[in-house]
Formats: sequence, structure tokens, C-alpha cells
Amino acid sequence: MHARAIAINVAWAASMHKVNVLALSIDFVYMHDLSLAPGPLMAWLNYHHLLYFWTVAREGSITRAADVLHLTQPGISAQLRTLERALGEKLFERRGRHLALTETGRLVFRYADEIFSVGRELQETLAGRPTGRPSRLVVGVVDSMPKLMIYRLLKHAMQGAEPVRLVLREGTVERLLADLAIHAVDVVLSDAPVPPTVRIKAFSHLLGECGVSIFGTPTLVEAHRRRFPLSLDGAPFLLPMEGTTLRRSLDTWFAELDIQPNVVADIEDSAVLKVFGQAGVGLFAAPTAVEREVRRQYDVRVVGRVEEIRERFYAISAERRIRHPAVLAISQSARSELFA
Repeated sequence: MHARAIAINVAWAASMHKVNVLALSIDFVYMHDLSLAPGPLMAWLNYHHLLYFWTVAREGSITRAADVLHLTQPGISAQLRTLERALGEKLFERRGRHLALTETGRLVFRYADEIFSVGRELQETLAGRPTGRPSRLVVGVVDSMPKLMIYRLLKHAMQGAEPVRLVLREGTVERLLADLAIHAVDVVLSDAPVPPTVRIKAFSHLLGECGVSIFGTPTLVEAHRRRFPLSLDGAPFLLPMEGTTLRRSLDTWFAELDIQPNVVADIEDSAVLKVFGQAGVGLFAAPTAVEREVRRQYDVRVVGRVEEIRERFYAISAERRIRHPAVLAISQSARSELFA
């Protein structure tokens, strides 16, 4: 039976903005029956090269990175090429006279930033100083999620006993689940569970559910409040894009009641949709759980509520059980307050 042993060589890298950064060179070798035996080299990553890459990405150019590292520009360029060959991927691409990170480069930079941040924290801990560094929570937010709902879900993560630094990334569910699979995000917030077509090991945790409220300006509300919901037939309406969970639910509900609203716009961004609604362009729907916030922020009123449409919200994690303290706070506050 084989097991892995890790041999770690520790070296001190150059001073970065007056802060020493710990660089690690790691060899992975095989052990057999707990006795170290010669084996194939499993992985090698030169963290000095990673430091040079990180500095160039932070400073925005090889020239400025050379000044910070007290190295020559040709030397840094050579080390970057060596790192790219080791990784088998291009990390930078030239755009005019400037360097820009490739998609792989952005991924590597996120990991490098975390690595060297931990190195600084280790030094501060060994020196007996409090780090003052908040834990980092990277949240992927599906682009169809209502922005007010995102804030309501996340605010308790920032109000806990331990400080938390939030990093929010918005995108499609497919892209965010791919990031979750490689641990580029800690959790994904979505208005739908993991699609069955996605072949990624991920678990959907229901945070809660609520009905939908229909909003509009005072003039529109006065014109369509009586005989609700039949009064929505022919009413100007702002809808989310086709394919989103809320759009499918609204289309089904309209069809069941034989209601044909006058769709004046299909809008992808939920915040932009509400701005149009605030201007009186049309009525719009939003989760009842954030009804108070929608009314206050956009100065609109409620035409009526639709309990038949259920909006569900999920925290999607790579683990069957949620363990991250900040994600646990999100889940507990959602169930005890937002959707209680």
C-alpha cells in the first residue's frame, strides 16, 4: 500500500513592499510501508518563479516588478518563461504595450495571492503579533440572483465575531460550479439547485423559499390593483430573461390564468430591471422576502402577492455538510430570519 510523503524546502524570498514573503519548494514522493523509497517526482513548483509572476501581476509591468524585486528585467522575463513552461500554460498576453493576465494567469494569481498572504501571516504569528487578517470568503453568485437578496444572505457573514473579507464573483451557474470544483470559490449562491446535466460533485443546500410580490409605481399600482391578478392582463410588464428560474415560473403562472401581460422589456440584470420599474416603465416581480427593501430602495408599491410562485435559494458547496463558519452563518440566518 502506498502513501505520500511531502518534503518541504523553505527559503526566504526577496523583500516585498518591506514585508518578507515565505516561499516554499515542494517535492511529492512515494513512501512504501512507511519507509522512504525512491519514487517518481510527483510535482515541482518553484515558488521563487511564482513570486516573480505574482509581483509582475500586482505591479502591472515587468519594469515596476524589477524595481520592487531589485532584479533585472531580462532576468524576470526569463523566470516567467520558465514558470510558463513548467505549468504548460501561458500566463500573460500582450495587449499593445501592456501585459494582461490570461484566464489561466488569473487563476494562478488567485492561488499565488493566497499563498503569499498566508506566508506573511505565518511570519506575523511566529513573531507573536496578531495578524489582524480577516478570513477570506469567496462567494460565487449566479447572475440571475436578485441583488437585494444577495446582500440579505451575505450580511450576517460580515457581522460575525470573526472578521470576514468577502470576495464576490458573478457568473453563470456552469462557470461558477467549475470554479467550485477547483476550489476557486468557497460557495455558490443560486436560485436553483445543481443542474442534473452538470458533472461536478457539488451539493445543494436549501436556504429557504418565499413567494413573489408584484411591484409598480403608485400610478401603475392604482390602475392594476383591483381584480388582481386578472388585472395584469394587458398591463405593462418588465420580465427577466428567458431561461431564468423566475421567468419560467412567471410564464407558467400567466399561462395557467390565461393572462397576457404587455411585455415591454426583457432585462437580464435584476437591478436594472428594478430601475426601469422605478421609472414607471412597467410592473415587475421580486421575492417577497425582500419586499420591504424593494419598496424602500425603489420607491414602489405592491400590486399583489403570488404565493403560487415559489422562489427558492441555495448555497452550493463542494462538501456534503457545510463547514465554513461564514457559510454556516449565512445558512442559519437565512432560515431563522430571512425565510422564517
